[in-house]
Amino acid sequence: MSTDRGGDVDTLLIGIDACSQGILEPLFEAERVPTIQSIWEAGPSGPLESQIPPWTASAWPSLYTGTNPGKHGVFDFLTYDGYDWGVANASAVDEHSLWELLDYHGKRSVVVNVPMTYPPSGIDGAVIPGFTAPENPPSHPEGILEEVREAIGEYKVYPTPGGEAEAFEEYVDSVRMRSDAFLYLADRFEPDFGFVQFQVTDTVFHQYGYEEDLVAEIYEAVDREIERILEATDPTVALLVSDHGLGKYEGSEFRLNTFLRNHGYIETTRSAAGMPSWQTVREQSLRKGEEKTEREPTLLERGVATAANFGMTTHRVARALERVGLDDLAKRHAPAGIVKASDEQVDFAESTAYMRSRVETGVRINLAGRDPEGVVPPAEYEDLREELIELLSDVRAPDGERVFEDVARVEEYFEGPNVERAVDVMTVPNDWNYFLSAQLREDLFAPPSEPWNHKLDGVVMATGPGIDADADLAGAHLLDVAPTVLSALGVPRSDRMDGEPLALVATSDETTYPDHERGVRETTADGDVEDRLADLGYLE
Repeated sequence: MSTDRGGDVDTLLIGIDACSQGILEPLFEAERVPTIQSIWEAGPSGPLESQIPPWTASAWPSLYTGTNPGKHGVFDFLTYDGYDWGVANASAVDEHSLWELLDYHGKRSVVVNVPMTYPPSGIDGAVIPGFTAPENPPSHPEGILEEVREAIGEYKVYPTPGGEAEAFEEYVDSVRMRSDAFLYLADRFEPDFGFVQFQVTDTVFHQYGYEEDLVAEIYEAVDREIERILEATDPTVALLVSDHGLGKYEGSEFRLNTFLRNHGYIETTRSAAGMPSWQTVREQSLRKGEEKTEREPTLLERGVATAANFGMTTHRVARALERVGLDDLAKRHAPAGIVKASDEQVDFAESTAYMRSRVETGVRINLAGRDPEGVVPPAEYEDLREELIELLSDVRAPDGERVFEDVARVEEYFEGPNVERAVDVMTVPNDWNYFLSAQLREDLFAPPSEPWNHKLDGVVMATGPGIDADADLAGAHLLDVAPTVLSALGVPRSDRMDGEPLALVATSDETTYPDHERGVRETTADGDVEDRLADLGYLE
């Protein structure tokens, strides 16, 4: 038995970002993850269908609120105010988290490294935020992050990105940091509910692609820490879940904004007022709306333009330059040349319809009366939606296969008071084998910029004396996790939740909770976080 401290936790939720059966199966065959494998094989387990779109920033709030994005309000890593954008965080979540509902019933929680939890809730217990928080995030209670660091040593929200061996070791070390922090807080607070999340199981693919040995090493580290946590906390009910799956994209990259530009829906600009890019993320040096002066491109700029046409964003070009010691060159040329060479941008205000961000998985219409400089009259809105749906539904890849499995009105996927913040037309890739890009390039199709990326089916598995070991998890959905946790703790689930408790535990009653108090939607104003999102491909 482990000698790790960590008080007993009644119900434990462990998040393994992007975990899927396709990733686990070769690890099982090689006997690399014995703890996860034993849980998968001995108890209820199976696919966990994610939401659409299956992306971290929106999926984790869906999981921990039990509501669809139309209710909780997060659709992307970015949040928009008109045509302006910023990195989204928990202030954009308009529904109660399950730990807030537990707090309402006098239950204590410890939450560590869960995405979209900054700024933290003022609950009975502790919260150390995860993804989209700054590196040294305000945590709850005040001073707890410093206390954790003093107790366990180093704790980082983000491992240092990069391809070097030392950087990868930070990825591995970050796994231990999560469990060290969680176990310290579990011992300190003795919570009823504990939630710890491991992000690097997703990040390793975005950073390195599918490198079998690197993936196995990350999963081995996660497996060891899961064993530690289970032994130290002895939960009555433990759930291991992922927010989405991950796999190889067999199809092409499809540049949706290029398609819309070619069909006359998009006007373009070279200014900083357009869609997010490496320029607006990394430099912020041009005044909004300021055009660059025309001149002959340099050899470097022509090279960047060529790379861009093959899917290399300016951010990735910059990372490559930095790794060979030419970062000063990148910074010196970016405002005047590199961005101009490769980042023609959508002019939101002058366009009819566009993709704001590939993570949103759809097309936004520039609607008069809703958008600051909307050009589409409300009377023409539905006709334009139908036109776009018909046009996009028939898009075919070079091999003749349809690019989209479904093109539909957003209301067919989301419902709730925040639907108007979303896209107007959803564009769901065929079997999630096509990589959607919001970038404007000469070619409509290209090899995927990231051949390994998000898929719809994650995983769910359960263990502990409090579960029904014969439960059938067929049809399990991301939205079912929060009501399952509440039921496991005997707490009424919210009647606003879209999911249902899984058959693992007895279903609790449903009740109406006070409305979530909407505060001011803030953004994570941290350039390092924006840079990190761009480095992982979430900002192109």
